[in-house]
Formats: sequence, structure tokens, C-alpha cells
Amino acid sequence: MLSSLVKEHQSKQASRKERQEQKRKDAIAAANNLTQALVDHLNVGVAQAYLNQKRLDAEAKHLHHNATNFAKQTQQWLNLVENFNGALKEIGDAENWARSIENDMRTITAALEYSFKVSQETPPS
Repeated sequence: MLSSLVKEHQSKQASRKERQEQKRKDAIAAANNLTQALVDHLNVGVAQAYLNQKRLDAEAKHLHHNATNFAKQTQQWLNLVENFNGALKEIGDAENWARSIENDMRTITAALEYSFKVSQETPPS
């Protein structure tokens, strides 16, 4: 009887150990699955962040290139406007010179006309 009780106890204990071992294996598997799911989820986020950073870097490079081209073009426009402004000043200077010459010619013409009139009015001596 005692030996049957011991055998029964040992049998129950072995059965309990097997159930406990199975539960431990199930818990380890569940923890591994959870860890893998968390790592996968984190990796997706990291991969997305990496792709976003890569796109941002490309956009920044493109923007820098466009800004450089715009600065060059702006400088060319400034040079063109400055040259145009200089040409306008030269035209203005030439126009003032032409007016001055024209006024001088009018004065000379008026003096010559006056001399001619006076010479026509006075009889030759």
C-alpha cells in the first residue's frame, strides 16, 4: 500500500513536471514570438525612418543645387541690369551732349543770322 502510494505520488509528480515543462516551453515560445513581433515592428519603424532620412537627404541636395543655380542666375540678372543701367547713363550723357551742341549751334546760327541781317541792312561803303 505504501509503495502504491509512493508510485502514485511519483506518477502525479512526474505528470505535474511534464505539464509544468510543457507550460514553460509554451511560455518561452510565446515570449520568443512576442519578442520577434516587437523587433519586427521596431525594424519596420527604423526602416521607414531610414527611407525618410534618405529621401530628405536627396531633397536637401536637390534644394541646395537649385539654390546655387538660382544664386548664379540672380547674379547674372544683376550684372545684366547693371550693364543696362550703365548703357542708359551713357545714352543720357550722349543726349545731354547733343542738347548742348544743339544749343551752341542755335546760338551760332542766331549770331550768324543777326550778322547777315545787319550786313544786309547797312549799305556797303
